[in-house]
Amino acid sequence: MTLVLGIDPGSRITGYGVVRDTGRGCEYVASGCIRTGSGELRDRLQAVYRGVCEVIRLHGPVTMGIEQVFMARNPDSALKLGQARGAAIVAAAEQGLEVYEYTASQVKQAIAGTGAADKQQVQMMVMHLLKLIQKPQIDASDALAIALCHAHHQQSLVPHGLLGARRRSGRLRL
Repeated sequence: MTLVLGIDPGSRITGYGVVRDTGRGCEYVASGCIRTGSGELRDRLQAVYRGVCEVIRLHGPVTMGIEQVFMARNPDSALKLGQARGAAIVAAAEQGLEVYEYTASQVKQAIAGTGAADKQQVQMMVMHLLKLIQKPQIDASDALAIALCHAHHQQSLVPHGLLGARRRSGRLRL
């Protein structure tokens, strides 16, 4: 059984989700949001870093999935998102976690069956897959979806002997 951490990065709210991959499915462990407030960017990035470190310390995941940055309408927002993402990756790397990246459409495809699913569809599928009775906050459900996507991706590689393979430019490299 492997604990998987999913991170939905944000400069104001970073969602996290932890699931246990049993090999036959996933079980809910924890989820929540790291709220950074509206202070200076350096303080918010430090809050993301410390928050991810604390989640790792509390739950002990061995691997992390994180959403890749996409270019939105506002380049400044994309840069801040990328910096928050970097803070989370550094926190995981310092704790020895393997880090894997997924696009939003890869996560949506893995969870809802379509890369065009909206946030509510993903949230409902996360609730169904993890047998949750209460809706997690939207950022936390996105993070749980990333963790589930990563667990499903890893499970699909095992039967083919490709678990040690690395993805580069969309292709698996042995």
